[in-house]
Amino acid sequence: MKRDLVTILDLGRDEILGLIERAISLKNEQSRHAPLAFKTLALIFEKPSTRTRVSFEVAMYQLGGNVIFLTKDVTQMSRKEPTRDTARVLSRYVDGIVMRTYSHSLIEEMARFSSVPVINGLSEKYHPCQVLSDLMTIKEYKGEIEGLKVAWIGDGNNVANSWINAAIRLDFTLHLACPNGYGPKGDVLERAKERRNIILTNDPISAIRDAHVVNTDVWVSMGQEKEASKKRQAFSSYQLNEELLSYARDDVIVMHCLPAHRGEEITDGVIEGPHSVVFEQAENKLHLHKAVLEAFLK
Repeated sequence: MKRDLVTILDLGRDEILGLIERAISLKNEQSRHAPLAFKTLALIFEKPSTRTRVSFEVAMYQLGGNVIFLTKDVTQMSRKEPTRDTARVLSRYVDGIVMRTYSHSLIEEMARFSSVPVINGLSEKYHPCQVLSDLMTIKEYKGEIEGLKVAWIGDGNNVANSWINAAIRLDFTLHLACPNGYGPKGDVLERAKERRNIILTNDPISAIRDAHVVNTDVWVSMGQEKEASKKRQAFSSYQLNEELLSYARDDVIVMHCLPAHRGEEITDGVIEGPHSVVFEQAENKLHLHKAVLEAFLK
């Protein structure tokens, strides 16, 4: 029976930890086994991408498979073909689909009508594979994930939402510091409020104090350019700089999913500093995506 990875909640605790362990093993092995030989993955991307696209393509090739990359505007979806029709046709051609799009409901519909696995490569609501690879990075640097304090400083965006889902599945404490009006919303907010290990605040110092891991992301995501000036003003006290970082533990690791707007949400000194693991974090997308593809397409 086919399974989809639309949000982290599609996985159980043991499955998440298993994917992380498998990704670390694949990273250490660097072998060229080919469990996905003769399999084909379709990447349907509506949003620009560097890391997500390249890591999924390389992952599929290293597992012995093939990739078809499609921007949405070169498919009949750009001419109003129903997503359900595209899903049912592509299912007869390929063995899996990765979508990166604005509308989360589009991925949900693709998953509902596709007979092959659909993986969320980013939507405006969630970015599950990003956070899974971030968890892998934490495991490598800290030895464990559960029992740690993880801080999120900034926008309550799709990555923050996926961190909330990860905290629901795993036993770590998540502190999110977001300005008023920019925190998690809707069903994500309700789930967060139900959990004792998820703390929502407007105070970045309380969120980062004694944290083992600190995360941030851009203040202005793709599609929000018209809000840029307003958001920069609202987020001015949420910059991850050296002063704010001083409240965290001495052995804290700093994460950013990239691309970074240096001098806005994070300073150059922090992203290039001794606590930063952002480039290892970026590499780990490749290994985690290999583990996901191996598990879902094999």
